[in-house]
Amino acid sequence: MDIDNLLANRTKSMKASAIREILKLVSKPGMVSLAGGIPAPESFPMDIMPELVRRVFDKYGSFALQYDVTEGFVPLREELSKYLVRQHLSYSAEDIHITSGSQGLLDALGKVFIEPGDLIAVEAPTYLGALQAFNPYGPRYISIQMDEEGVVPESLEEILRKTKVKFIYLIPTFQNPSGRTTSLARRKRIAEIVQKYDALLVEDDPYSRLRYRGEELPPIKSFAPDHVIYMSTFSKVFAPGLRIGFSIAPREAASWLIKVKQGIDLHTSTFNQALASEYLAGGFLDKQLPKIVSLYAPKQKAMLEALKQHFPAEYRWSEPEGGMFIWVEGPEGMDVEAYYKKAVERNVAYVPGKFFFTEPGAGLETMRLNFTMSSESVLTKAIATLAEVLKTPR
Repeated sequence: MDIDNLLANRTKSMKASAIREILKLVSKPGMVSLAGGIPAPESFPMDIMPELVRRVFDKYGSFALQYDVTEGFVPLREELSKYLVRQHLSYSAEDIHITSGSQGLLDALGKVFIEPGDLIAVEAPTYLGALQAFNPYGPRYISIQMDEEGVVPESLEEILRKTKVKFIYLIPTFQNPSGRTTSLARRKRIAEIVQKYDALLVEDDPYSRLRYRGEELPPIKSFAPDHVIYMSTFSKVFAPGLRIGFSIAPREAASWLIKVKQGIDLHTSTFNQALASEYLAGGFLDKQLPKIVSLYAPKQKAMLEALKQHFPAEYRWSEPEGGMFIWVEGPEGMDVEAYYKKAVERNVAYVPGKFFFTEPGAGLETMRLNFTMSSESVLTKAIATLAEVLKTPR
């Protein structure tokens, strides 16, 4: 039958993820993918999973397999309430809501807040998955300037002074794709700005625990609690396949997000939430996190050193203190996507940076590199190969 005649108009704004399409193309044997944002399987706590499963069934029995409340498994929310105090967030279990990964909340935000034509303020560049979640609801985007210290507060204030935005979407710590972190002074200033203009900020925080150097920074929500929806995930510090995210939103916004979730999936997997609860309650995350950091830190160092050794002098890149990505910028006027096919032929893949910008033609000279999935020696060789490709005529 002809499905096209049945499709909703919103499907015109729905496109396959450029990154996931790239990952399909680079799955051949021998390919070194610097393209994905995928945690290394070695970071998963495989050795304790049988213990977690046993604890779940000993403590909760068949209830771990039953329907549960939309807001989330109460023991997990209670554990998160204690855990988040160390992140400068003091909230009760009732204030914390569980989502099906962060992506589930991003889609719920679209359903609750976005009408066709609404303006959303985003970083330039920004997270492609957020754009995918928002696009079916028909927004327009306005870009907030970034530099090496992250979001430029003056750019955000100028936007809010001149235009009305539905909300602001930021990843302040080890941003995807740029790896940049918004400084403490700028976080405080951004908090002042959103309160001054009574604006809603969505603060996405999936990477902050993956810190290899420097000091942890408090989230923006800690400075403007009534104007920020804070969201995070277990995907980078436990296991992404469990699809466990969580959020803390102002009460009225939270009630709408819960209503929307009821219509999407009723609730996030009870069993998976129970596993996450025991992961926190048993102190397993505190033991696993140093292992993850010690796994990724040498990989990042190897990539940065290889970039310094092999890349052409006219290129520059971010040097983040943590996270999963390094952002590379080529000379003005260059299109790094033009080199992608040659790189793949040499068994190295990356993501052209243009996919992370909302403005056509922006970011042509940029690329995002991921270091979590390969060994140091493989990363060093892959960067050397990529440098050779970039030095060849188009």
